Amino acid sequence: MRNLITDVPGLKVGHAGDLRLGSGSTAVIFDEPAVASIDVRGGGPGTRESVLLDPAQTVEAIDAITLSGGSAFGLDAASGVQAWLREQGRGFAVRTARVPIVPAAVLFDLLNGGDKDWGRFPPYRELGYAAAASAAAEFALGSVGAGTGATTVNCKGGIGSASAKTVDSCTVGALAAVNAVGSVIVGDGPWFWAAPFEVNGEFGGRGLPHPFPQNIEPRIKGGAPENTTLVVVATDAILTKAQAKRVAVMAQSGLSRAIYPVHSPLDGDVVFAASTGRRPLADATVGLTHLGTLAANVVARAIARGVFAARSLELPGAMPSWHDQFGR
Repeated sequence: MRNLITDVPGLKVGHAGDLRLGSGSTAVIFDEPAVASIDVRGGGPGTRESVLLDPAQTVEAIDAITLSGGSAFGLDAASGVQAWLREQGRGFAVRTARVPIVPAAVLFDLLNGGDKDWGRFPPYRELGYAAAASAAAEFALGSVGAGTGATTVNCKGGIGSASAKTVDSCTVGALAAVNAVGSVIVGDGPWFWAAPFEVNGEFGGRGLPHPFPQNIEPRIKGGAPENTTLVVVATDAILTKAQAKRVAVMAQSGLSRAIYPVHSPLDGDVVFAASTGRRPLADATVGLTHLGTLAANVVARAIARGVFAARSLELPGAMPSWHDQFGR
């Protein structure tokens, strides 16, 4: 176990970023089409192909998921991932045509000090292609890919990941791009809200403050379109689209365990859930409950790891990282 979403057999992750731009994209590539669904809780989401993930829709499986910076411009990253998949002969078959199915979600990082004067067309299509082409089992955390320009209210945000095994020996993993309107640390830090779920000191082992502060005032940054935490949950458990939807719904609790406040009108929080379909659940109801519960814990850990691993960008007015403030 690498403590990464790629511990789930049947998928890889790739990043591409531009530090001068202060942004980037991340691709989750499935070895074979994966059953998937989505749950949206934020008030300002930016997505592509999200409607087809509803259990009532026709398409049963997807080829990849793209996460990107760039706000609505970043939706172009999915076109780059789609182009790479097409070169591999992947996609939904319609007679002789193949159409790669690539849902996507974006976060806002347009005001982080990077050079966004890209000319007529934004660079995200090429970043998406590069992310897909670099996909592997091992990948970096922190200020990379879709997390390159991500921030929270008081710490640099970034890409995080974590994994675990269920009592049924199924693997569940999460990938998070953390750009929240709120905070992942308690008060003035250094403690993470997700501390009760930490495994093996994966984000510093600081625990929670004692005594725990009362009536903590919520701290928020930016305006309505400027924030979002994007999450992909994956498992090798065999799921239907309806079951994947339920896992996505349950996994949203992980955001509530790691971010304060969360799911606000100022965020575009999205959770994708996908199954690579390698292992049966022992029980369709109890097994799914265990899976969704563990998925929420893994999401909380991935969010904290994303901020713990992030480093400040060398840009004017850049947000300091957790390590800048507490890493001594």
